[in-house]
Amino acid sequence: MSKAFPEQTVLITGASRGIGAAIAERFATARLNLILHYLQSHEAANEVARRCMELGSRVLTVSCDIRSRDQLRQMKDKIASHGFAPPDILVNNAGVSHYGLLADLTDDEWDRVLDINLRGSFLTTQLFMEEMVRQKYGRIINVSSIWGLTGASCEVAYSAAKGGLNAFTKALAKELAPSGVTVNAVAPGPVDTEMMKGFSDAEKQAIEQEIPAGRFARPDEIASLVYYLSLPESGYITGQIVSASGGWVT
Repeated sequence: MSKAFPEQTVLITGASRGIGAAIAERFATARLNLILHYLQSHEAANEVARRCMELGSRVLTVSCDIRSRDQLRQMKDKIASHGFAPPDILVNNAGVSHYGLLADLTDDEWDRVLDINLRGSFLTTQLFMEEMVRQKYGRIINVSSIWGLTGASCEVAYSAAKGGLNAFTKALAKELAPSGVTVNAVAPGPVDTEMMKGFSDAEKQAIEQEIPAGRFARPDEIASLVYYLSLPESGYITGQIVSASGGWVT
């Protein structure tokens, strides 16, 4: 590694809110260069960028549908045209969930969940890992879910996508380890974000009662774990699925 940690560049997908926004602000406290990806939430992404710049980071926001290889290439060109180096750290955070019985799941709903959560991570990683391999250094962190480890009733598509992302993480870690690039996943339990809005208060309380810690995670707690896995001194940690679940899964 030739660059000092604060000189590195981080690309975070799905950075306009929730866990992605918290991850961006955590990196901003160390003043890394930030590339914040979003799809449609332009104003929210700009607000995250404003907060990160106030913390001292240089920030670029980019809109892109990560299901499209062409759009990702255009995003890569935009990053270069704005004078940003290729990312040394990639955080694949963009994702969507779907709650409902498998019997009621449509083809389009299945494809959307798998495409954004799994195909998007594949395409983004494939495009941006090339420079990491060339420089013999990089960090790839995939934001998965506890449901990718255990499965969840009424979240079959989401569980399948995150389970696939976990396997992707383990396999790619072996492939890239000789190049000095680590690949890990963070698999949170329930986090207090908009993704939980589909659950009623009673359902949320029932879930909290099952968690030994007695509460949902905060986005900043997940961000701290992502940050740790990105550090130079975390270079011997690779191929791991780290579950931050308040003791729910051990």
